[in-house]
Amino acid sequence: MMQILLEKPAHKRVLRQTFSAFIRSNNHHPVKIPAMTPDEYCQQKAAQRGSSFYYSVLFLDAPRRQALAALQALRLELAEVVDATADENAARIKLAWWRHEVGQMFHGNPQHLVTRALAPCLARYHIRHEQVDQMVDGMEMDLLQTRYLDFHALERYCDLVSGAAEHCAAAILGWEQEAAPAWARHLGTAIELTRIIRDTGGDARRGRVYFPGNELQQFNVPVADILNGRYSNSFNQLMQFQHDRAQTCFDRALAALPQASRKAQRAALVKLRLHRTLLDEMRAGGFQVLYQRTSLTPVRKLWLAWKTWVTA
Repeated sequence: MMQILLEKPAHKRVLRQTFSAFIRSNNHHPVKIPAMTPDEYCQQKAAQRGSSFYYSVLFLDAPRRQALAALQALRLELAEVVDATADENAARIKLAWWRHEVGQMFHGNPQHLVTRALAPCLARYHIRHEQVDQMVDGMEMDLLQTRYLDFHALERYCDLVSGAAEHCAAAILGWEQEAAPAWARHLGTAIELTRIIRDTGGDARRGRVYFPGNELQQFNVPVADILNGRYSNSFNQLMQFQHDRAQTCFDRALAALPQASRKAQRAALVKLRLHRTLLDEMRAGGFQVLYQRTSLTPVRKLWLAWKTWVTA
């Protein structure tokens, strides 16, 4: 009955007049949307409820939680330049802008919400310009190459794209300085290798294969098999090899972290535990990574985070 009434011209005219009056009244009294603060932007960007990052910083004090959220938001902004920008030249221009913005941040003149949130943390936690610049270098590597000849080349990529950020994160949390480089480097490599395994299919659909070329030959896995999503026994053997290497890197990270620093580094240990569990979950699922993206449930992440926090 309502549909029949609305089709009549008189009713249509009444609706138009009512809608016009509503627009005019709101033009006189526009709705004011409060501006988002830099910390709020980083929280929304990096620490959404249910994410691994959210649970890794869940039990931290507010200042360090906000600093790590700003650092993570910067990592995501840089990654999105590569992953979400179809035109390579446009991506280069954006990364060049971010490199300039990082310099502005260290000179006290940040413009972006992320750098404005991170800027107060630089001196407080002794974050160095070199480490943040290396994060940009890592993203530039993604633009320059889509293949890696051997693990030495891939390890260099992991150092830049993940190890440098873990170095900054460890500084925010607090550590024994002499152990810093080894702990951050091994943790960054292990986490990045875990992400590479998890995102094998998605990366392949963007034309990227991160597994070293000499290892693809060693296990007789043609690049075309990964790009075209073909499973095989050889592929599973390659994945098991990558899994074992990542686990070794996690072991090396733990061995490099002094006992005296473990309490301060609990958030990083939570991150390690979550990624290590994810790594074993992918192995238990038969490395079905070409068409699906393995993840842990929020309840499981919360349990692992709490257990690691109280026992670290």
